[in-house]
Amino acid sequence: MAETTAHATKINPFVRLLLEAGPLAVFFFANARYGIFPATAAFMVATVAALGTNWALERRLPVMPMVSGFFVLVFGGLTLILQDELFIKMKPTIVNTLFGVILFGGLMTGRSLLKPLFGAAFQLDETGWRALTFRWAGFFLVLAVVNEVVWRNFTTDTWAAFKVFGIMPLTIAFTLAQMPLILRHQLPEKSE
Repeated sequence: MAETTAHATKINPFVRLLLEAGPLAVFFFANARYGIFPATAAFMVATVAALGTNWALERRLPVMPMVSGFFVLVFGGLTLILQDELFIKMKPTIVNTLFGVILFGGLMTGRSLLKPLFGAAFQLDETGWRALTFRWAGFFLVLAVVNEVVWRNFTTDTWAAFKVFGIMPLTIAFTLAQMPLILRHQLPEKSE
């Protein structure tokens, strides 16, 4: 019974945003002040702290932040051990490509893999879940390409700033742009 209650606990949307964007903000400010290697270490610590806080509040770890956190630790560790910023710069490309490929793979096997992730937030018909999954899969692949373009053609400081002031606003705008689809395919609430 207590297990069910713990899983039902919802984090305030502002706190959720802070937990998801906070490590990026730490990375940006640490990079601006101390450089890429100390920023990478700070990013790793902030990511672990955010995941720990999420666990303490909800008694679960959301899949996408958990996967991203794993890659932050692996690629951040490689960046620090090998003293090569290439690894931390490639991390967003690899994570976003992974998410996009997994979502497209699910669609190819007849499954909308966003449904288990967001099914508690809203209820959609199967057409809506497929469309939303397709759009997010494409968006993740676009983010991977954009990351490649930015890190290969601009300075490290520009890339770090773009992660915070480019990717986050793009993701928020994309999320908001999905609202008409969600509203169009939302199932009526069940009466108790």
